[in-house]
Amino acid sequence: MKCTFFRFILRLLLNYSPINKSGSVFMATIKDIAGKLGIAVSTVSKGLNGASDISDDMRQLVLNTAVEMGYASKKMRTATTRKVCIFIENMDYENIDQFGYDIIVGFKLSAARRHWEVTVVPSSLTLQTEEQYDTYMLKNGYSGAFFLGFTLHDDWIMQLNKTTVPTVLLDNYIERNHHVGYVGTDSEEGIDLAVDHLKELGHKKIAFLNGSKNSMVSDQRYSAFINSMKKHSLTPDENLIEFGYYVPDCAKNHVPSFLKNGATAIICASDLIASGVIAEVVKHGLKVPGDISVIGFDDLPIASQLSPPLTTIRQDRVDLGKSAFLLLDGLIHNVSISKLLQRAKFIKRQSTGPCKIKSDINQMDKKL
Repeated sequence: MKCTFFRFILRLLLNYSPINKSGSVFMATIKDIAGKLGIAVSTVSKGLNGASDISDDMRQLVLNTAVEMGYASKKMRTATTRKVCIFIENMDYENIDQFGYDIIVGFKLSAARRHWEVTVVPSSLTLQTEEQYDTYMLKNGYSGAFFLGFTLHDDWIMQLNKTTVPTVLLDNYIERNHHVGYVGTDSEEGIDLAVDHLKELGHKKIAFLNGSKNSMVSDQRYSAFINSMKKHSLTPDENLIEFGYYVPDCAKNHVPSFLKNGATAIICASDLIASGVIAEVVKHGLKVPGDISVIGFDDLPIASQLSPPLTTIRQDRVDLGKSAFLLLDGLIHNVSISKLLQRAKFIKRQSTGPCKIKSDINQMDKKL
C-alpha cells in the first residue's frame, strides 16, 4: 500500500507544470512571441528554426525574446523523448583512466533507458562569448544540460543565476534558482575519513595539497580539512596547506616545503596530485609510507597501479553520472532539487602507515 502511494505521489510530481491564475497551464507560444515583437508568426517560426531568409539580427531578437518568455518547442516538451547535452571543459574524458569518462558513461546509461539523446559538447571561451547560454539551448533544441569541469568565473556559469533551462552542475552551486541543481560527493565526509585514518596511525603534522583556487569544491575541501583537524584535536598549520592544480606536476612546488615544515602525512585533493606527491617524496630520498603517508581523492584506476598502491577517498563516478541524470530529469519535470550528494568511501591501500617515532623524524630531517 505504501509503495503504491509513493508511486502515485511521484507520478504527480513528474507531471507537475506551472499554472497561471486561471488554473490553466501557461506556456508561451509562437503567437505570443510574434505579438510581443509586432511581427508575423511566420517570421518568428523562421527565427526559431534557423531559416536563412531573415536577417541575423532578427533571428537573434526572436531567440532572445523566446528565452525571455520561457518558450519551449513542442519537441522539447515531449515526455517520451528528450534531447540534452553535456558541456565539458578543463576535464579529460576520452578514455577510462580519465576523471570525466565514467561520469559521462553513467549519465548516458541512465539516459539510454529513457531513450534520451545525449550530445557531449566540449566548451570553450569562444562558444561562451559568441552566444548566451539560454539562447544556445533553445536554438539547438536541448531540454537541459549537465556541466562538467566549469569554474564559477565562466561566462555561462555566471548566466545561470537567471536561466530557466534545467541545468545540473558537478561540484558547483548556484543559489536561489530552482532550475539549477548541484551534484557531487560529500567532501566534508571524505576528508574527515582521511584525517580520522591518519590520526589513528599517530600522525599529527598533516599537510593538505588542495586543487585549484576559484573552485567551489576546492573551497569545500579546504573547509573540510580545517574542520576535521579541529574535530580530531589537531592543529591545522597554514604552512602545511596549499592550493595547487589537479595535475601531478603541482607537487614539486609544495612538497619540499611540507617536508621542511615537518609533515608526516599529506592528504591530496585528487589521485593525480597524490601520484605527483609520491614521486616528489621519493625524489627526496624518502619512502612512502615509511617516511611519509599519502592519501588521494577520487579512486581513479591509476590509484591501485601506483607504487605503493594509493590509499584514497572514492567518489563513484558512474554513480555521479547517474545521479546527475536523476537530478536533471527532476528539474525538467519541475521537481526543484537543490543538491544531490553521494557518500564518500574510504579505500585503504599501502600508501599510509604508522607515524614514525620522534627520533626517526629527526633522522628524516637530516636527509632533507
